[in-house]
Amino acid sequence: MANRQHIALPTDVKPVAGPAALDIYIHWPFCIAKCPYCDFNSTAATAIDFARWQRALERDLLAYGPLTPGRTVRSVFFGGGTPSLMPAETVATILAALRAQWTVGDDAEITLEANPSTVDRSRFRDLRAAGVNRLSIGVQSLADEELRFLGRTHSAAEAKAAIEMAHAVFPRVSIDLIYGLPGQTTAAWALALNDALSCAGEHVSTYQLTIAPGTPFARRGVLAADEDRGLALFATTHEVLARAGFTAYEISNHARGSAVCRHNVAIWRGGDYLAVGPGAHGRLTMRTAADAAGTLALHQVEEPSAWLKRVEETGSGLNTPDLLSADERCDELVLMGLRLAIGLERERFRRLTGRHPEDALNRAALDRLTAEGYLVCDAAGVRVTTRGRPCLDHLSATLLC
Repeated sequence: MANRQHIALPTDVKPVAGPAALDIYIHWPFCIAKCPYCDFNSTAATAIDFARWQRALERDLLAYGPLTPGRTVRSVFFGGGTPSLMPAETVATILAALRAQWTVGDDAEITLEANPSTVDRSRFRDLRAAGVNRLSIGVQSLADEELRFLGRTHSAAEAKAAIEMAHAVFPRVSIDLIYGLPGQTTAAWALALNDALSCAGEHVSTYQLTIAPGTPFARRGVLAADEDRGLALFATTHEVLARAGFTAYEISNHARGSAVCRHNVAIWRGGDYLAVGPGAHGRLTMRTAADAAGTLALHQVEEPSAWLKRVEETGSGLNTPDLLSADERCDELVLMGLRLAIGLERERFRRLTGRHPEDALNRAALDRLTAEGYLVCDAAGVRVTTRGRPCLDHLSATLLC
């Protein structure tokens, strides 16, 4: 292993030592094919030098060591791209590197995203043996016509087979679904949801199709559901899943009981997390010269080949970290926290920012939206109501103006 790279920090900040929880995101940028709606940092690749990428990811992790002395890893999330393309040996080696550098809790949540066309029972077993204990399957739809429209490389039968195999191997399984396709009705979406629930486990993520600029869908002029149809489909999503016993703990994520994605919840609540791999972003608490808490914004080189070159030459794919201002930190905690059903938890928000939630918001807008039933503001904090959830983006923008 190469010598440890010391990441250059902004002037007058120093690491926070101790056992505080740390979450780690590892980005694998490769897919078999690029979906026409996807604007993630991913690329289709026919040939991947797995050994080279494994070494680079290990080395990039090593560089974070001096910034995180004594920390305990609570969760690891392999995202992408299609991480299920990674050899199980690569996953095992990366997790071993984590354990060599930090304390990893026995109950750490270790998630890997999978595409149904890149897995079989043997691969699932190997990934489980490597340490993965939660699988997130990008199903997107269980209708062949919709899958073809979405540019997916698997069929509905393959998706259902992958879900069944996953349940037999992993203790926790989640599926992703997309709604809001052109012409999709609420009745058709309700039927599709119920079909998915017949094989789903304890966690379902549902995302409305958006047409991002620069994607093939945008260039082809594909139109997603309009605002009224989108709101109706959103309402149908929550009604069907609630009847099946799923709680919408976040705007797009639903779980039975305690089966929430602990990694994502930690990030939405403003926890520290490291970002490894091309284009990955993280946040890390530091101490300033005045011994006050500050937050570093971590952002990796985005383009995969440039990231790989940077790691091999310097030991780290990280761009120079930025120290967020107090207002910037408050704003991002508001944007993330309001996505959660628990909202902005008063005492936690105060501990992270030194302010009460109301002090970070436009007070006139907060009072008005609360009176109109879109928000609740009480001793527990500030959170969005059922009425407010469909217009969360508008509420957030109004509260931060």
